[in-house]
Amino acid sequence: MPYAFQLPTTSVLSYPTFLECNTHPSLTFTASIQRSVLRDALKRHKRLDVPAQVANLSLIFSAFNEYLPYLFALDSGLSGHQVGFEEVDVILRKEIEVEWRSCLSASLPGREAPRVRGEGLDYELCFALNSLASAYTISARAQLHSLYSSSTPTAEQRTAVITAATKYLLTANSIHGYIVVRTSEIIIPPTAIDIQSTTQSALASLSLAEATLLAVLKDDPYPALVAQDRNSNDKEWMFKAPDLPKVRAHLFARLCLAAAEHVGRSHALLSGSAGASGKGVNESIIRHTKDLRRTCRAKACRFFGIDAELGGKMGDAIAWLNGGKKELGFKVEADGGSKMTKFAKFKKDFTERREDKKIEKGGEWGSDAGRFEEARVIEMLEKKWNKFNDTINTQLVPSSDLLISGMPSGREIHTPKRYIPPSLDEDTLEKIRAPLDDDDVRTLVEDSDDSGGEEERSRGLPPGSFPGSSSTGEESYY
Repeated sequence: MPYAFQLPTTSVLSYPTFLECNTHPSLTFTASIQRSVLRDALKRHKRLDVPAQVANLSLIFSAFNEYLPYLFALDSGLSGHQVGFEEVDVILRKEIEVEWRSCLSASLPGREAPRVRGEGLDYELCFALNSLASAYTISARAQLHSLYSSSTPTAEQRTAVITAATKYLLTANSIHGYIVVRTSEIIIPPTAIDIQSTTQSALASLSLAEATLLAVLKDDPYPALVAQDRNSNDKEWMFKAPDLPKVRAHLFARLCLAAAEHVGRSHALLSGSAGASGKGVNESIIRHTKDLRRTCRAKACRFFGIDAELGGKMGDAIAWLNGGKKELGFKVEADGGSKMTKFAKFKKDFTERREDKKIEKGGEWGSDAGRFEEARVIEMLEKKWNKFNDTINTQLVPSSDLLISGMPSGREIHTPKRYIPPSLDEDTLEKIRAPLDDDDVRTLVEDSDDSGGEEERSRGLPPGSFPGSSSTGEESYY
């Protein structure tokens, strides 16, 4: 499952204070207005609960789509490049200073990470694009959550959901790849972990791995069967047997191994950036990449087992399932049985029930990166195949270590695409050639003065004082 990213908030930024455009005088003012809309949307989004945040994503995308063309126009003007077929001359008055909240940096439990101050338009551009990529990943999570709803989706609905989620993840991958190129040319503050080149490379590999897994999930009937079996509201089993079509097991196994390679690269980059930055990356995303790599390799073992079972090698198939359990972190005895104490079984069942509750409530579900879901699929196949092997076709079960050591390399299915920055159209460029009216400038100034968040308003107040009280002591009661 995709990681549950959080969208950051940002400070006030008035472009006319730092930039000036002679050819299009309204460009800096209009860009500031669109950025104020985006900043307000991010603030409101943060205050909502998780289900309401999913419904609010359309407003976030709308704010980004309105702001980014102006941001790239300012970037092109500073770089001396054309916007469309027009020359845009942007002059730097003084260095831009802006703050963005780092959502991936480690922080104390119960406290969010502080905002990180940076300089330059590239800093603003990279953080805005990273927030957009996080919004696409959150949208992919929202799409996949419908697969675990109380009503079991049909095959057509399942395919449409997975296709939409894959599109979102590949878009996030292209954005992360674009940020990697941009950050290689500038100096990023060490505390801004979110937009470091190593972090962005890790996030690009992570999104590509999740998109590769969705290509397997689209034609994998077993997770849907397990989810349907655990759904108490599903009544389809009363009148219809589950459909288990034949799968391209060997191909799916190699796709899972390719996803595991991408996740392993992401885990190594995130762990390395945690040691180099001083403050570190949030432990939750490092744990997520570790669990996702386990899940990918366990899926590969399961598909190799299905391929062996289709070829009549039941002993090898059971050995592959044992190897899958080892990859997931569960102990396996020498005879192939699961070695689990009563306390360990109780802990596993309790964790699964807690994850089911998270799915029902729509909260922070998928924190195990699909690890327990894959364990349920392996247990279902293990019970079926062991019964068949013990009663009908008795074959020796070889060691799973030898099979795992001979696994082939992965196979790619998606090719990362280059991100194309949005650009202003001719009508918009024609409109911003004229300066803004005095009323629009006055509105922009009022929005900038009044757009300080609760942190800015409470800054400087004495502890325990009421809002609006003065900390200077000039207005004494006496």
